[in-house]
Amino acid sequence: MYLHELKIRILNISQYTSEFKKNWYLAAPVILGMLGHTFVGFIDNIMVGQLGTAELAAVSLGNSFMFVAMSIGIGFSTAITPLVAEADAAENTSLVKSSYKHGLILCTVLGILLFLVLFFLKPILHYMQQPDEVVALTLPYLDLVAFSLIPLIIFQGIKQFSDGLSLTKYPMYATLWANIVNIFFNYVLIFGKLGFPEMGIVGAAYGTLISRIVMVAYLWFILRKNKRSRKYLKDIKILFVENAMFQKIISLGTLTAMQMFFEVAIFTTAVWLSGLLGKNPQAANQIALNLASMTFMVAIGFSVAAMIRVGNQKGLQNFVELRRITFSILFFGLIVASIFAIFFFIFHQSLPKIYVDFEDAVNYQDNLEVVTIASKLLLIAAIFQISDSAQVMILGALRGLQDVKIPTLITFISYWIVGFPISYFLGKEAALGSLGIWLGLLAGLTTASILLFIRFNSLTLKLIAKKYELT
Repeated sequence: MYLHELKIRILNISQYTSEFKKNWYLAAPVILGMLGHTFVGFIDNIMVGQLGTAELAAVSLGNSFMFVAMSIGIGFSTAITPLVAEADAAENTSLVKSSYKHGLILCTVLGILLFLVLFFLKPILHYMQQPDEVVALTLPYLDLVAFSLIPLIIFQGIKQFSDGLSLTKYPMYATLWANIVNIFFNYVLIFGKLGFPEMGIVGAAYGTLISRIVMVAYLWFILRKNKRSRKYLKDIKILFVENAMFQKIISLGTLTAMQMFFEVAIFTTAVWLSGLLGKNPQAANQIALNLASMTFMVAIGFSVAAMIRVGNQKGLQNFVELRRITFSILFFGLIVASIFAIFFFIFHQSLPKIYVDFEDAVNYQDNLEVVTIASKLLLIAAIFQISDSAQVMILGALRGLQDVKIPTLITFISYWIVGFPISYFLGKEAALGSLGIWLGLLAGLTTASILLFIRFNSLTLKLIAKKYELT
């Protein structure tokens, strides 16, 4: 009897592990591509960190605005992937082309609007009670990185189309090339090498802008050459638009963007709350956030794989298989997240030292304080690896189902009704300071992961029951 039960359990596990290879095939290029985006920030932070803690805090403050704008743009573009994946599975060529065309037009317009909003919002920096020296450094940096939003959001529109066709490796290639370009221009422009002027953090902004332009050009070119994607890019009538398709993308994209905005905004608020504590807590927050962002990109990769595969199964109306595939991705992703959690626990004291120069005698005490704070924050980051990974993977599956209204409400409640009050009250200098801010992040992410899982489980069971009732 015991052996029989054991065999059943092994079979139950194998039905999920058998999907690991296919999940990894889809997720790996997305992970490398997303890590490429984060690696741009990683290189910026390391190079800028050599200039001083004020410069590192300035990049943190400038990027906090960028992260909010990027969350809106990237979240909006995500609507393209499930539409393309569902149409591709149904072999509906005209619908794939329509989804791509209308999505790209909207992404271009949104990129321009987001740049203009950030450009005209710059004066708000003077009223945020941030350190004066940090604000002075942030303003010229923000001009350029804000402009780089235009090519970035256009890239995202093309990327989501490519992901929807399961061609996830091409955006990865584009991002890798962009990183090479970014590293080169960072080096020569930040420090004034090879005859270029020494521009400090403004040089890092130029490097980011140039690399994002290269990224768009490369991806567009390679998809035009690819046999599978080329047929969807031919004979596109840009001037002929359908209001119904615009409305569908806007409906899906707006709510998806709000989901990402609610999460990214609370991390952005953590940057601002850290700034109220001083430049060193703000710099420490940036280090911990940058490291946590890199592991989060792995979860994003699994989330995209879930969105693609769930979108395909939705097109086939196979909801039993859809659940099995989603649980296999969740299982795989949580194993990886657990490894990252252990890694952060073991190396929480040594990882922050990469970002500062301990040989700088003038800033030694500042650098020591930054590393001390950041090492404590990494312990919190280690704990929320599981919940952060779980919530984004489940969100990916729900987006594949084109279920966005209830998840949007869940993310708002989790981050702003639960997470933010904890960050605000515990994050004061008289309370727990930076550690309290990150405890709020942990509470928000954990709440989101639990509620989103309940939503996915309930929704898919209802879809299965409904299908069998009809048959």
